[in-house]
Amino acid sequence: MQRAVTLINKGGGSFAEGMATRIGNALAGAGVDSEVALVDGKTCAARAAEHVKQGAELIIAAGGDGTMGAVAGALAGSKAAMGILPLGTLNHFARDLGIPADLDQAAQIIAAGKARRVDIAEVNGRAFVNNASIGLYPLMLVDRDAQRRRLGRSKRLAMLVASLRTMARFHARRLALSIDGGEARVDTPLLFVGNNDYRLALPGAGRRERLDGGELCVMVMRSKSLPGFLAATGRALVGLGRRDDMVRLDGVRELEVGSARSSLTLAMDGETVTLPPPLLFRIRPKALRVLAP
Repeated sequence: MQRAVTLINKGGGSFAEGMATRIGNALAGAGVDSEVALVDGKTCAARAAEHVKQGAELIIAAGGDGTMGAVAGALAGSKAAMGILPLGTLNHFARDLGIPADLDQAAQIIAAGKARRVDIAEVNGRAFVNNASIGLYPLMLVDRDAQRRRLGRSKRLAMLVASLRTMARFHARRLALSIDGGEARVDTPLLFVGNNDYRLALPGAGRRERLDGGELCVMVMRSKSLPGFLAATGRALVGLGRRDDMVRLDGVRELEVGSARSSLTLAMDGETVTLPPPLLFRIRPKALRVLAP
């Protein structure tokens, strides 16, 4: 096994004192010789890019989905492979790749050295591995993070409060969508753009069967009232969605989103970012080598 570099996001959801030692032991126990470094979430991408320039063959990301997106963006298109040690709250990217949350088991997958190529998506050059959205969800995340900073609330409690407050201020946002030369103006409370196709119905809601399909998953919620939005969401979860609930666009490789606003706040892989429109989303087919089953 080649020597690896492990970047641990010390702001990750499950990070705790002694985590670096635990991760080092898990990798060593699996036979992976790795330098282990603690980094801030904001510097993960830059640190990963620096190691790529230095010729690193394997960079292991330890953190949540935001960390995975940052490191994946730095590695995409390079010869370096990415290893994954899930430390986040949800770990959707690791889950959809079949990588367990247990650190020892995840380290064994890295040690096996089996690489596969998967897609990543990006918006205005910023990579994401799961999804990005405009509307209700990013507003919830902004409120959640503000509560955690000011009041020290847990992520789950802060998200619950944020969800209730955001729903109380429910409103639609006017956006201009351009796909393959066609344009449409929509009023929607939620625009969702995923890296490959997402399932909506239970029990597999929010999961992807593949990460190398080479297309974006674009969904536009049509319900403009809170009762209609909640009803449409409920119908989608039980597989009884109606045509007037949501527009789902298939086979999209690029999507441009315009707005009269000077900036738009997006939720990307569970974190928020504010960008000036127009927003150009695109898929990068099989741009990332990742060690996974």
